[in-house]
Amino acid sequence: MQVVDNKALLVNTKYPDRIINAITKSKVIKKDNEFTKVLVNWGFEEAKILKELRFKNVPSPMERDYDWAGEFRPMEHQKITASFLSITKRGFCFNEQGTGKTASAIWASDYLIKLGKIKKVLVVCPLSIMHSAWQADLFKFALHRTVNIAYGTREKRKDIINSDAEYIIINYDGIEIVEEDIKKAGFDLIIIDEANAYKSVTTKRWKSMQRLLGNNTWLWMMTGTPAAQSPVDAFGLGKLCVPDRCPRFFGRFRDMVMYSVGRFKWIPKDDAESTVFNMLQPAVRFTKAECLDLPPVTHVNREAPLTAQQEKFYKKLKQDMYMTAAGEEISSVNAAVNLNKLLQISGGAVYTDNKEVIEFDVSNRLTVVREVIEEASNKVLVFVPFKHTIQLLSEFLDKHKITSEIINGSVPVNKRAQIFKSFQETKHPSVLIIQPQAASHGVTLTAADTIIWYAPVTSLETYLQANARIDRPGQDSPMTVFHISGSPVESKLYSMLQSKLKNHTKLVDLYKKELEL
Repeated sequence: MQVVDNKALLVNTKYPDRIINAITKSKVIKKDNEFTKVLVNWGFEEAKILKELRFKNVPSPMERDYDWAGEFRPMEHQKITASFLSITKRGFCFNEQGTGKTASAIWASDYLIKLGKIKKVLVVCPLSIMHSAWQADLFKFALHRTVNIAYGTREKRKDIINSDAEYIIINYDGIEIVEEDIKKAGFDLIIIDEANAYKSVTTKRWKSMQRLLGNNTWLWMMTGTPAAQSPVDAFGLGKLCVPDRCPRFFGRFRDMVMYSVGRFKWIPKDDAESTVFNMLQPAVRFTKAECLDLPPVTHVNREAPLTAQQEKFYKKLKQDMYMTAAGEEISSVNAAVNLNKLLQISGGAVYTDNKEVIEFDVSNRLTVVREVIEEASNKVLVFVPFKHTIQLLSEFLDKHKITSEIINGSVPVNKRAQIFKSFQETKHPSVLIIQPQAASHGVTLTAADTIIWYAPVTSLETYLQANARIDRPGQDSPMTVFHISGSPVESKLYSMLQSKLKNHTKLVDLYKKELEL
């Protein structure tokens, strides 16, 4: 497909009648034995129709008309992604984690609002990225638009849904709470981020979303891994977004992509990947390796709100620290010790003076870790500073059928070498849970291009050395480092680490600020 004089599209096709019948302002230019050249006006509606007729590589007039709002200019793959979405009423964005697909979706939706094609956008995403990703990126790339987050009590969510904001951000489970209000509000476009959450058609979450989708509703489903654990994971995504391309029943689809090797065991067929690909169309896909203009390392913040139990103990410990610290000189040693206790509560287990362990409910944080892992296309390192929490995380991943190994101070050197070798050279484990202090100098773990910091460390040297395990010769993909935080002290500490500040000299200031001394 060729753009002519920035005004028209020249389509070379075997099926000219499909275009002539659908687009009145189209004209046959040349007819060969097999192919016919058809000239079409390059407007929004014409491009959208060509896309719906399943012509490939249809350019959007967005490429010609949009001025790419925001403080950053788009990278080439982001332009292509945004252009694709802008003329795709129902489709998928499968760009890998860390490629900036949020910005692409924002630009595309902003373009549609400017054209008057849509008015209200509902962004559905994990709780952990409502503020840190979507709200933050809307402020960066569409500051001229109004944005609100539907979170809290049912009444509060309802009021926000019914507000005049052009973008409303809500978490998956929040949909069910205010489903009827969302339906009445009349959202023109729904963007589902980390869409794997909708892989099962039997869940309340999936059924609720299906009820919200009207015939005229735009739907963009975004995930880096459309079939994260099994080809059958694609069924729910296809059934929701492109039901006409999807078998009517799950059993039929399972038989297309899997074969049985026993009563309860199914194995993917050799052509399962291509079957999934053909079903989940139209789609755009960029890997990190393909995005040559990506920075070598991207840092991403994910929020894991403290549970009620954690919040209670966190506040109590702060009060005790305040009483102890009031009127006294605070040393860097004391500051580090006390900050570490606050970090332990945020992470899930605090060690008492008697070396006893108090465990906390960290379900929010564990959920965030799982979300990031399932969105990752390659292997993942998870750095967990506290030994007790490592075991907790390992058991959680095992429960969710995510293969992992543990590296901490108690693992013998020869055993570590075996685990590192297996991680680098074989399919499993897909995740390595490491105590940062045990991530020894010189160890190469380039099979991973993603790092998750379960909680921050107070040592800049430890932080940099741990990150360097994937940033070594042999790494052929841009890297993504996720910072998970649930408390103010964690967020501040990550900022210090990322800025490469010598924390030893800053810990006292951070401690005083946390206690508001």
